[in-house]
Amino acid sequence: MTNRVGQIAVIFLSVRTDQHGDDYAAAAAAMDGLAATQPGYCGMESARGTDQLGITVSYWADETSAKAWRDHPDHQRIRDLGRARWYSRYEVVVAEVTRDYAWQRS
Repeated sequence: MTNRVGQIAVIFLSVRTDQHGDDYAAAAAAMDGLAATQPGYCGMESARGTDQLGITVSYWADETSAKAWRDHPDHQRIRDLGRARWYSRYEVVVAEVTRDYAWQRS
């Protein structure tokens, strides 16, 4: 398990529209791959329910890295497409991880 204490968690809560076909999947995969190459990237977890509610948490080494990802031109371009086509709403919450723990069945 990863110790995330001190990392910045960027929590992206979203509800998709009905216009989320193959172009959405391709854009999401491209953003996942691009994020993973950015300085300070520490990982990502994502889930989406049948009601189209999605939660993606990306982890960053520090605030500077998280802001650099927010400001990356390719990320900005895809974010604009998301607003125009793929999301009916979203919310971003940024927090510093102060504690973490994990459990796993053996």
